[in-house]
Amino acid sequence: MTASQQADAFDVGVASVNFRVRCETLGHGDEVFLVSDEGQGARKSIPLYTTAAAFPWYHTLAPITLSLPPRALEDKKTLPESQRYFSYRYAIHRAGVFHRWENPSDLADENDDDVTMEDNSQTMATTTATTTTAEAARHKVPLRLLASRETYTINDVLGVTSGPPDIDHIRVPTRPTYTSAASMHSRDSSQSQLAGSHSSMRGTEAVSPKPGNRKKAVGFAPAPPPYHHHAPNNTPKATVHLNSTDGLVVVSAFLPVILHRSNEGVWTADWDYEVLLSMQTHLRVTRVGVVKWRGWHGNVGSDGSPEAGVPVAERSLVEECLQPFNCVPVWVEPKLFGEMYNGFCKGVLWPVLHNVTSVYSSRPDTAAEATEDEMDLRQDNSESAQFSEYSMDDVGQGPIHGGRGSEAELWAAYNSVNRQFADVVVQCFNEGDLVWVHGFHLLILPSYLTRRIPMAKVGIFLHTPFPSSEIFRTLWCREDLLRGMLNADQVGFHLFEYARHFLTCCRRLLGLNYGMVPDASGGHTLAIDTNGRHVAVTSIHAGVEPPVLNQILAHPITGEKAQSIRNRFQGKTIFCAIDRLESLKGIPLKLLGLERFLRRCPEWAGKIVLIQVGISAHERQQDYARTRKEIPAMVKKINEAFPGTVQFQECSESEMRLQQRMALLRAADVVLVTPIRDGLNLIPLEFTIAHQDALTDAGKRDGRRRGLCILSEFSSCTRVMRGALHVNPWKISEIANAFHHALNMSEDERMRRVSCASEFVTRVTTQRWALAVMLDLKGVHKNVNPVQLSGAGLGLGYRLLNMDTGWGSLDFSAVARAYKNARSRLILLDYGGTIVSNDNLDNLTRFKMVKERTLPSLPTDKMINTLKNLCEDKRNAVFVVSGKERHSLTNSLSGVQNLGLAAEHGMFISWPSAKKSDKRRWETLVPETDRTWRSLAVTIMEVYTSRTHGSYIEETEMKVLWQYRDADLEFGYLQARELEDHLSKYLRSYPVDILHGGMEEGGYVEVRPKGVNKGVLAMRIIKHFPVIAQKDRIDFCLVLGDDHCDEPMLSVMRQVGRRIAGVRRAKAGDEPLPDMPATIPLVDVSSVDGYVSPELEVFTATVGKKPSAAASYLHDVNECQELLDSLVKVSTRDQKFYSAVDLRSHMAEPGGFGVTMDIATVSTGMQKSMSFGQMSIPEDDGDKEPKQGSTGFLNDYLGTIEDENAGDEDEFLFFD
Repeated sequence: MTASQQADAFDVGVASVNFRVRCETLGHGDEVFLVSDEGQGARKSIPLYTTAAAFPWYHTLAPITLSLPPRALEDKKTLPESQRYFSYRYAIHRAGVFHRWENPSDLADENDDDVTMEDNSQTMATTTATTTTAEAARHKVPLRLLASRETYTINDVLGVTSGPPDIDHIRVPTRPTYTSAASMHSRDSSQSQLAGSHSSMRGTEAVSPKPGNRKKAVGFAPAPPPYHHHAPNNTPKATVHLNSTDGLVVVSAFLPVILHRSNEGVWTADWDYEVLLSMQTHLRVTRVGVVKWRGWHGNVGSDGSPEAGVPVAERSLVEECLQPFNCVPVWVEPKLFGEMYNGFCKGVLWPVLHNVTSVYSSRPDTAAEATEDEMDLRQDNSESAQFSEYSMDDVGQGPIHGGRGSEAELWAAYNSVNRQFADVVVQCFNEGDLVWVHGFHLLILPSYLTRRIPMAKVGIFLHTPFPSSEIFRTLWCREDLLRGMLNADQVGFHLFEYARHFLTCCRRLLGLNYGMVPDASGGHTLAIDTNGRHVAVTSIHAGVEPPVLNQILAHPITGEKAQSIRNRFQGKTIFCAIDRLESLKGIPLKLLGLERFLRRCPEWAGKIVLIQVGISAHERQQDYARTRKEIPAMVKKINEAFPGTVQFQECSESEMRLQQRMALLRAADVVLVTPIRDGLNLIPLEFTIAHQDALTDAGKRDGRRRGLCILSEFSSCTRVMRGALHVNPWKISEIANAFHHALNMSEDERMRRVSCASEFVTRVTTQRWALAVMLDLKGVHKNVNPVQLSGAGLGLGYRLLNMDTGWGSLDFSAVARAYKNARSRLILLDYGGTIVSNDNLDNLTRFKMVKERTLPSLPTDKMINTLKNLCEDKRNAVFVVSGKERHSLTNSLSGVQNLGLAAEHGMFISWPSAKKSDKRRWETLVPETDRTWRSLAVTIMEVYTSRTHGSYIEETEMKVLWQYRDADLEFGYLQARELEDHLSKYLRSYPVDILHGGMEEGGYVEVRPKGVNKGVLAMRIIKHFPVIAQKDRIDFCLVLGDDHCDEPMLSVMRQVGRRIAGVRRAKAGDEPLPDMPATIPLVDVSSVDGYVSPELEVFTATVGKKPSAAASYLHDVNECQELLDSLVKVSTRDQKFYSAVDLRSHMAEPGGFGVTMDIATVSTGMQKSMSFGQMSIPEDDGDKEPKQGSTGFLNDYLGTIEDENAGDEDEFLFFD
């Protein structure tokens, strides 16, 4: 062993240790302290903290430093135990006072995390024996397991002191790698950055293949690199748990309760166990919704309800009745709620969400006006004619197509009801609560909630299907509905099929990207990237509650009713169906299938019976009326051919509640659910529970061939009920074959199908479904810092932007103050979108401009004058940096002297010149040695243009672009990826960069000379500043841009300013600056250190409120104009009032103030303020008398007056 190794072996090291402890049983007001034994730690009692997201884990705010024994002695038993172990225990404080030590009773029940029907209460052991044991117990950490100068996290469980410690070694991340500014937009760096962001998602694909053998990856809307590439967090991922302290606000259109009112006016309530949201949990749940009482729909009068909802005078009684249920009613006027529910939700959204449009359907009013004789004449009894009729879109034409009805009134009602719901939710919300919105009735509710409670985690779950983008785009309010859903933090569906349609709508209608992003538990979640936020999208199918259903099945009345139905149809196989009377349920198709089966297998006539229950659907209006009329006619026809085959009965929803439904399902042998489009339908799940005993020995001996389900493939539960017979309801022969298969199925196959269906209903219950969704919602990463969550937009266009901490509106006063104090200034301005309106906002405008069919927008005369005034100040160096060509900039800005221009993202530079001339001298940022790549790139792009409709080629002096912003989003993106690979293959020997901008950046593939971007240009201008401005160093810089092309310039200049500010803070002994936002790629800017002043102030701003590398933002071009005008006023401020400093300029003037100074000359380079004590009366030369004798005694009367505010008020008047 060398001498240095011996020294290291006996060296005493230190380790940094964070402590975390899981405390399940602590109540409100309890605190946890770590108490170390004597001999270790600088503090004996250290507090631990938690948050709503981290609970029940408590942690130390800062690591504790532990002294380690020398490595040469750590294994020797001669060391005292205090030097070999770190011993500690946890103390519980209540109301700020020590309460007790931890003890084994603090262990939580291992089933505490599950949602149960009963409240889990725990008792605390307080016996003397337990206390004595707790005082003796200690946590011990062997110090030999720790390494010097390393960081660890120790995970404990309150009350558990035995067993080895759970220690996590925290690896300190390496220092970030700085890249050159020239590579900020290069293909290699962008690809490596993208691969790095996706490496955790792709697993084995994270290893990049060799360039020559790289396999082309083509996917469907792959995940984009997110706005925020968060630094890797090496802290252990804590599992998300739901505890009794978690609060939940459940919002639905109706409260899950049933109200009763006695004749004496006494209100009582019961849980509506049939409703999915009536489950009881151990969480603190508050339910918000409308009370379903007579007349709630607004249809009041002779043809409707005799009452108009809950009387206003009795609303307080209802609220008091609902308090024990933690239900808060939303009082909406019945007429308004009826317009929202029946008019907009059922009349507009319901058909669209079920993939139905009614452009080609017959007018319902025409059919309604026809007489019965005319209807009979129109009816064709042939099966083919009936099938043809039901194959059409048969939902009545509504206001969605601009026909009857007022879209504005219905949409206003929908908005008004959602706004009233938001008012009640805000009143019920407590900090840390989760908000869970249900149903398509409240799609825009998250938009109203984010304005008022932006820190809340909001989830929305749809129990209906979601249509394809081609159907959803027929809605006139499509963008508002999508943005409303995206203002939530989580969007849930029962099937991924519905989630996929939603993702496609967001992609095709809003241009958003989606992909897999890391979640709080260390896995990955499907999410949509919108405005720097990730909106999680989950697909979890709901279930039923077997204990509740089994309790109903065990009731004697249920058994009696089921046996009564069996006795009525003794000896027959009973098929049953329970559907609402509307076209979407496919009842006519089901009857057509039954008729075909009996015609092909007449031997089964009289041996089977179909009990069809129709639930009245008054909200469907004409659709309900037509379905109600057509079904009895079809039933009559079938019964005439096959007597007693179909038993049809219509009833209201209140007459077919869960108790009656379970009795019918128990009596039936086979259930049929054949909708043409359906969302959540629990009848097959309830039927499976009703026949679970068919798998038992007793069930096998009853002789019934029961327990089978015939399901439409367009129903959501068909994806989870794998044991059912799946049919396409549009194919009548499949329905007929399903009847035949169910009746002739072997016993072994039937048992396997029933067992397979039972597996899902027993495993996925309502509570487990809710728990899974809530865990996903709680695990959503949402920064609670209001500075980081910034709102933008008006009305329903309001949205949350996830910004870096400290990002906000540009402070005009701070800019003006720094500008006034500076002696050498640099101003970098983008062109389009910054000093002139953006031509890229409209696709058609850009296409016309590229093809030279229209002229581009020009700066206003006011902006031109502002630029002239800024350039007239010799302390300023002003540059306009644009992506436009040279001739375009020259034509619009040639009249501004001393203005620097940079065209084509900095490729061509024209330095400021005092000469006013249309001919400018230009130089290139990088040398152009070979331009043959242009013809090759254009040739390749023409191939893709010919096969991609809506794409075109844009050529400039420097670059070639393939624009696909007008093409189909998905196809254009895939073509762009293929073109990018094609160009990189054939241009790899040329000094070019290949850039691919997604739809959020305009949709293009660009080829440009290598190393050209505005970031490189900014550093070139700084290095050239002493030549153009005759100043050595810059002490003020203002940078304004508006789009992704300006991000390199904003990023580089922000890092230049940060580098100088960090040096100043270090010299002053202040705390170091926080880390740079992860959105900004780090660039080596040390080469400009010699050209900037130690007092440099840099201001960067992007135009428009959006994620950016800039430190702040401006709202629009008009605000840019205001900012630049304010700087002009600072430079050319009129001096309407004189101060003592102004006396300098009057001393040499004849007829001045008659005072002299005790300095020989006056110049702007002299001191900025002076006192009256520095002035004196000129000596009398004998020929002249002083004009004002009192002036000489001013100092005697007033004394010396110091100009303390010279630096704040008049400093801008004196510069070098």
